[in-house]
Amino acid sequence: MSTPPRLASAVMVTTGTAENFRVLLVQRSTELKFFGGYWAFPGGASEAMDRTAATLASLSCGVRELLEETCLLPDALGLDLGDANALLAIAADDNSARARWHEAIAAVQQSGSVTEVCRITTPAHNPIRFATDFLRLHQRDAGPPTLDGRELVDWCYLTPAEAVARWQRGEMPIAPPTLLLLELMAAHGPEQFVAPAREAAASFDAGSFHPARFSPGIFTAPVATPTLPPATTTNCYIVGTHDLYVVDAAAVHAEDQQRLIDKLESLCRDGARVCGLLLTHHHRDHTGAVAVLSRHFKAPVRAHALTYAQLPDPDYIRGEPLAEGDIIPLGVAPDGTPGWHLEVMHTPGHARDHLCFIDSRYRAAIVGDMLSTISTIIIDPPEGHMATYLRELERLLARPMTTLYPAHGPAHRDGHALLRQFIAHRRGREQKVIAALSQAPQSLEALLPNAYGDVAPAVYGAALRSLLAGLEKLAEDGVARETADGDWLLAT
Repeated sequence: MSTPPRLASAVMVTTGTAENFRVLLVQRSTELKFFGGYWAFPGGASEAMDRTAATLASLSCGVRELLEETCLLPDALGLDLGDANALLAIAADDNSARARWHEAIAAVQQSGSVTEVCRITTPAHNPIRFATDFLRLHQRDAGPPTLDGRELVDWCYLTPAEAVARWQRGEMPIAPPTLLLLELMAAHGPEQFVAPAREAAASFDAGSFHPARFSPGIFTAPVATPTLPPATTTNCYIVGTHDLYVVDAAAVHAEDQQRLIDKLESLCRDGARVCGLLLTHHHRDHTGAVAVLSRHFKAPVRAHALTYAQLPDPDYIRGEPLAEGDIIPLGVAPDGTPGWHLEVMHTPGHARDHLCFIDSRYRAAIVGDMLSTISTIIIDPPEGHMATYLRELERLLARPMTTLYPAHGPAHRDGHALLRQFIAHRRGREQKVIAALSQAPQSLEALLPNAYGDVAPAVYGAALRSLLAGLEKLAEDGVARETADGDWLLAT
């Protein structure tokens, strides 16, 4: 069941004309759960006092958030900074103050300085969701903002084209909805971009994939799959700008397969070509659309040599198997850098045939089921092997890396931090098992509450398999052993 979205507003503060035209961007703190570390427009969630403004609710939210986050005010608000702060301090509980705030918001709306651009709603599979109204507020002479240093940590005024160029160079991580609107503004101009923005938002509501790009050249297309909870989707990645590769064509449902085809065909109409399908491993929640896309685009399937025999539909074009160190050329990077490519890493542990792909220009890593941003990873013996899995996590940690793209959950912009978190998590579980075994010999079922007490009952079966993998590692290390009746105890 998806989480209902919270209402929110974001304000595109623009200033200047012609060659002096600029838009305000602010950097969110890395501590924030929603787009932490990314650059975006000022904004935030709606509050009760905003919603009482009826048709002006989104504008009230946007102006209030702009004031609270940047200390900037619309020219037409008719209040100075001190008066606006004083009014907001009591407006939630004072009807008269709230009415005066609403009157000031109405004056902003009537001034013609605000344009309602579009509403973009976070996709249903995301754990944190907002229905965000994007507003453009044009100021004749927008001054520098004042940030609190907690939620927002930096700011700049840039032309839309320069902001996009910085993102393409890997210098400025920009939140995907913000990036889309900057691209449209750069392409169509500050007045004409509104119509294509509304068309794009309407297409998302109709089922098109959101433009989820957390680093240049990688498009995220989540599709519903028969995966383990709490995950409900698997990420299909489209990598490249002209020479495209689809990583983990996971869609099992015909409508999602068609959505992938539609997205790829739209890219092909713009001059791209589908060069192949890449697989991280053979598990069914990663391979549902492999044969369909291979046939449709006449694209070869490239995977570890062990993968091919385990694909459910054999009617696909088989490409050359992939191995450690192989290079997959991508052509020219989004910023114009030549020689862009993916490097292949063979990373068994979760599955014997598991591969990861690291991009050469931005050091983004597509890691399949080596990590997740919404849950732990199941290690299921005999295919899964805990010691091997931990060794491969350490090997990934040793590689230069920026954004990490998992199969399940949103991208994580600090891949090394997530790797360290997963390694520490596994080591912590191991210590819990050792502590429990120090009390008395125990069965798998008896050990589970101690080692995996934080998991939901729906995945107890999978957790038992990971617990067994951990015990087998302890046996290999000479720390624990299994008795003849199936109990486990510390080795003496």
